[in-house]
Amino acid sequence: MINLLKIVFSALFVFMCYKVISTCLESNLFEQWDFLGSIPWMRATLWDFYANILIITLWMFFKEKNIILKIVWTILFVCLGSIGTIGYILVKLFKLKADESVKDLLVKR
Repeated sequence: MINLLKIVFSALFVFMCYKVISTCLESNLFEQWDFLGSIPWMRATLWDFYANILIITLWMFFKEKNIILKIVWTILFVCLGSIGTIGYILVKLFKLKADESVKDLLVKR
């Protein structure tokens, strides 16, 4: 199961990096912000994104002991979105020992 998760999350990480980079090359978010900010669904999507980031950050605060890592991961979550989140999960997946399970990934400090 852990190996499957490593493969899935690695593929998702690469795909999201590709999507973000290709979109950045095609379109400048800052030039289009006034238009995008006027769309109700865009505003709702941003509220949804930050609600999810809050939940993921609270879980990460439980998992991490080091305050510096907590701050760094929070910045990465907010600035990189799913790329930061997937990166965090991948780091935790690759740090699991052979005898550890998904439960250890989710709840072990």
